[in-house]
Amino acid sequence: MDNREIIQSSIDYIEENLKTEITAHELSENAGFSIFHYCRLFQSAVGMPVMQYIIRRKLINVVYETSQGQKMINSALLYGFDTYAGFYKAFKREFGYTPSEFLKKYKAKKPYRINLFMEEHIMITHKKISEVLKNWGLQNETIKDIYYEGTGNHNESAYYVGNDYVIKFTANVGKLINHIELSKAIENVGLYSATAIKIEEEKEYIQDGELYFYLTKRLGGSQIKSKDMYEGDYVTKVRFVGEIIGQLHLALKEADIVVNNVDMYENVKNWAMPKVREIMNMPEDICKDYIEVFGNLYPKLPKQIIHRDPNPGNIIVNKERWGFIDFELSERNLRIYDPCYAATAILSESFLYCADKKFTQWLEICRNIIEGYDSEKYKEIYRVNTAMTNWIVNNFDKLHI
Repeated sequence: MDNREIIQSSIDYIEENLKTEITAHELSENAGFSIFHYCRLFQSAVGMPVMQYIIRRKLINVVYETSQGQKMINSALLYGFDTYAGFYKAFKREFGYTPSEFLKKYKAKKPYRINLFMEEHIMITHKKISEVLKNWGLQNETIKDIYYEGTGNHNESAYYVGNDYVIKFTANVGKLINHIELSKAIENVGLYSATAIKIEEEKEYIQDGELYFYLTKRLGGSQIKSKDMYEGDYVTKVRFVGEIIGQLHLALKEADIVVNNVDMYENVKNWAMPKVREIMNMPEDICKDYIEVFGNLYPKLPKQIIHRDPNPGNIIVNKERWGFIDFELSERNLRIYDPCYAATAILSESFLYCADKKFTQWLEICRNIIEGYDSEKYKEIYRVNTAMTNWIVNNFDKLHI
């Protein structure tokens, strides 16, 4: 086994034994390394010391079980904390919130198993972030983990710094430059955007080892929540989502920035659709119909720089302004991708909230996002978008796998 396989085996072992006492010595013996060498390997692969990782996994499991109705003290004891006070202090030190503050502010998500082979997984300690923040003179600020308000998902590539800043990091400098350049372009046309704060006159990010760090102002306002799109005057809400994506595209259309150029048709035909058929056993006639329709439409569909990840949590709204965050994935692709992505993001998150009652309502949500996006700005593709939406509606029953 290579080193990554060995550490993945340790991660799996930790998950299976979280309710027992686990030591670094035990893990190093299982891996066949000296404890010193093992600890270095683990931190290199995961991004934090092994014992801190174990405590962190215990903490997030306790708070999740509490959100599911278990008494917090019972869950804390079950995961090996001797007292509630010990659990409380460890949680506050690790996440920057008390357990009750965390549960009031965020939806606790069921902890998923980390797979080093399936994702770029980087975990950075608060101590390391404080060291990096010396570059901006902010090393004494409080550091807090970021959780998306709508889903409770943990943002593993960013931290809040005090009340006013966000520090982000990545191993992919291309993604970083995408965000920095597009954020400046968006701000230049008057939209709300998290632009990088320079360290020196021209320096917008720093490199530390294999990682790149950059600091932005924390945008005031609230993230849009997918579950709210089903409540009250939902038609007006979702049309607004479509409209602001349309306005974002008007700004991005003028951006003179080099980004990755993606052939969506080839991706769908040669990768996405075969995977869907393999995993979901989707009927062949639906797959062929989709590829044929999409293949005929693809050359006619407008292409430009898009956000690529406009889920509601990446849209920030306050009383005076609205804007977008997280441009790391931006690329040149189909313009219609973004409003469709926003609609399907709402659908995917709705599975957490009695989805069976909301399928029909989601079809209306999808229509109104597209109509809001078109409005008066994109008449030339209104007919195409309407045809695509009608195709989804006409084939909806067939999608019940």
